[in-house]
Amino acid sequence: MAEDPQGRALGLDLPPGTIIDGPAGRTPPRSRARREPLLWVSDEPVGVGALAACRARLAPAGSGLQAVLLHERRGLERWWTREELYPASMSDPDDHHVEPVLRAFWGGVVPDPEEGEGPDGAGLIAPFGRDWPGLAEHRVPQEDPEEAALALADELVRDGVLPAPRLALVPAGRGADVPTAMGWQGAANHENDTALLTTVLRSWEERFGARVVALGFDEIHLSVAAPPPTRVTALPVAAEHFAFCPDNVWQGSGSVRAYADEAVTGVGHWAFWWD
Repeated sequence: MAEDPQGRALGLDLPPGTIIDGPAGRTPPRSRARREPLLWVSDEPVGVGALAACRARLAPAGSGLQAVLLHERRGLERWWTREELYPASMSDPDDHHVEPVLRAFWGGVVPDPEEGEGPDGAGLIAPFGRDWPGLAEHRVPQEDPEEAALALADELVRDGVLPAPRLALVPAGRGADVPTAMGWQGAANHENDTALLTTVLRSWEERFGARVVALGFDEIHLSVAAPPPTRVTALPVAAEHFAFCPDNVWQGSGSVRAYADEAVTGVGHWAFWWD
């Protein structure tokens, strides 16, 4: 990409963009050690259809690149240039399995039974208890996951949910691996090792047809081709979401049950934000 900034060798016609690099090896993030390319990002915001056009051309090229959107918000403009990306601090997602990862997350966020009922007690996680409830069942997508991803991307751009979105290309084998490959640390207040989040994202790709569409400084947006259609099927998924991103419940719906109703049942856009 450095020698072919418009990606013509891959059949692309990219807008002007910049290669973002980061420290190579396990060195302090702000050191002046050898650096390596992490991703390419468009210099200016892109509009509706930009992600679709790029992904359509990347798919047959076998380039090893994944296209996503990066978005800004006030005070965090161009956050990808702020030395916040550090893949060397991540483990390998292949070394982890989704069930123990989510079980450990769950054990770290559910309230202590001694805290009692109410919003900070057992009522928060009802109908579940302190024990990990297990993985939600696999669902068969009723639409093509990639088509669902591109439709959602256009909707989020059109509706202004993604302020000033930039097109980004990240060297990764699959979309779920993008956060780890680029060294994204947006969930650091919950989990420092983004590879554990990628392990969950991989599982959601396989079980719900989820696809990574966009990332912010501390946000991830997924499209979902097979969302659970009822509260009964949504509750175990909501429990997974709470383990994965507790702020969605703590600072959002207030309980796993309410979150299942508001953000999971029949919802094809899963958005996560870490305080």
